[in-house]
Amino acid sequence: MERVPNGRRRPGSWLGGVVAVLAAGALSVGGMGGVAQAADINVAKNAGFEAGLANWSCSGGSGAVVGAPVRSGAGALKGTPAGQDNARCSQSVAVQPNSTYTLSAWVQGGYAYLGASGTGTTDVSTWTPGESGWKQLTTTFRTGASTRAVTVYTHGWYGQSAYLVDDVSVFGPDGGGGGDPDPQAPGTPAGLGVGAVTSSSVALSWNAVSGATGYNIYRDGAKVQTATGTSATVTGLAAATSYQFQVSATNAVGESAKSAAVSGRTSPGGGDPGGPAVPRHALTGYWQNFNNGATVQKLRDVQAQYDIIAVAFADSTATPGQIVFNLSSALGYSGVAEFKSDIAAKKAAGKSVIISVGGELGNVTINSDASATAFANSAYALMQEYGFNGIDIDLEHGINSTYMTKALRQLSAKAGSGMVLTMAPQTIDMQNTGTEYFKTALAVKDILTVVNMQHYNSGSMLGCDGQVYSQGSVDFLTALACIQLEGGLDPSQVGIGVPASTRGAGSGYVSPTIVNNALSCLTRGTNCGNFKPSKTYPSLRGAMTWSTNWDATAGNAWSNAVGPHVHALP
Repeated sequence: MERVPNGRRRPGSWLGGVVAVLAAGALSVGGMGGVAQAADINVAKNAGFEAGLANWSCSGGSGAVVGAPVRSGAGALKGTPAGQDNARCSQSVAVQPNSTYTLSAWVQGGYAYLGASGTGTTDVSTWTPGESGWKQLTTTFRTGASTRAVTVYTHGWYGQSAYLVDDVSVFGPDGGGGGDPDPQAPGTPAGLGVGAVTSSSVALSWNAVSGATGYNIYRDGAKVQTATGTSATVTGLAAATSYQFQVSATNAVGESAKSAAVSGRTSPGGGDPGGPAVPRHALTGYWQNFNNGATVQKLRDVQAQYDIIAVAFADSTATPGQIVFNLSSALGYSGVAEFKSDIAAKKAAGKSVIISVGGELGNVTINSDASATAFANSAYALMQEYGFNGIDIDLEHGINSTYMTKALRQLSAKAGSGMVLTMAPQTIDMQNTGTEYFKTALAVKDILTVVNMQHYNSGSMLGCDGQVYSQGSVDFLTALACIQLEGGLDPSQVGIGVPASTRGAGSGYVSPTIVNNALSCLTRGTNCGNFKPSKTYPSLRGAMTWSTNWDATAGNAWSNAVGPHVHALP
């Protein structure tokens, strides 16, 4: 088990200390002395096996930490004898010379021995032939005049069944090594996000917190349920209603502060909820259906921070407007069925998986009624076959707003209101409302999810204040996003698109810190550069990156930094 920050003493370990104090007091009546003083502590480290086998050494790999049964906390030692190995596990503890220590541990299962060697006086041990429930073994030893370290150990017996040990205590004067630090309440959960919604429920997920044994879920400030894992579905909600959700982490010590709140809205009663709802603030990532030197991922490997996963790319055919999807053989899939299973799993986890059309090398021509219909029909066929939640328009070789609008409206009519529609225009495509891309975005505003403009591979561009800005700065991100925010799109339909690493684009990479500063500037009015918008846009959708693969190549630095920041926006 992983140790919580600043360490942790298991809740049950103090019981051994109390027993030891009483035992030491009783021994003093018999003339052995060694009455426990205020400074006496449990000098064993990782006494409750909450940190796995840290500080312990087990013969021949015979020891392991298990989650059940345990006496207290979340872990216990399981020793399994085999052949000539009696599954001996030990650690060296720091002690004071000429001092008395009480050694105790709780055991269960097969034959179990507990002892101390190297005491400098008389080495001791005790044992039990096997217990169906937890039993405490206890003995005492006194150190020699020059003894500074003693080995405490436990083991089973040859040919016998496995034994369990928990809550080891070596109680006496501190030998200079200290003991396990006092337990700590867990930290505050991060990464809370909204997943699938129905007319009466909202699914939530969040990041695990080290040292937490459970979580409390709050709706509009009131605790409504608990969970042992990192997801939960809140039920019994009203249709077409927005709620605020928070999560806290708990353990035996206490409860953390509540997480940042996220908003979730149930779907209309009686309607088709479609796929998972896109969260108020979302992280979009493009997943590469090819190998170009970035880390090759199966869709299941896409980092959990991403809320919208754009599968790049669909392919065009000889029929104008028609698209198909060809799964790359370079990704290691056994077949299309495995890929479809990955899509279903991501959707079940609350993610939206959409098919992207275009890219640097791809082009689909939609310049007539026939091609618009061919596009809508073929895109809908892919959504039905693969389970895609929607479509992304990343056409970088020009579009016709009239027929693209017709195509998207036909597709929306087929797919329903749950369709996710995103766009990724280049900077030049969104300089003003008269461009074909901007006209298309405004024409489909009622069905548009988000426009993630590519703030990279660009020359200097005008901001909404008429000033010229160069890529690679907070000002470039904010001043250009401002054009869309003030040009007619809702803030929830605007996102910032950047490369995940220096290798993800020819130019325009900025650090995650710059991205987060730009998001804070636009939503809160903080961390701005020279350009500061005249107002804030708290409902700004979030950020996008090319690509999840380049993010993985760079150790997930981008999603690990930008994802939590996006999800914590107001």
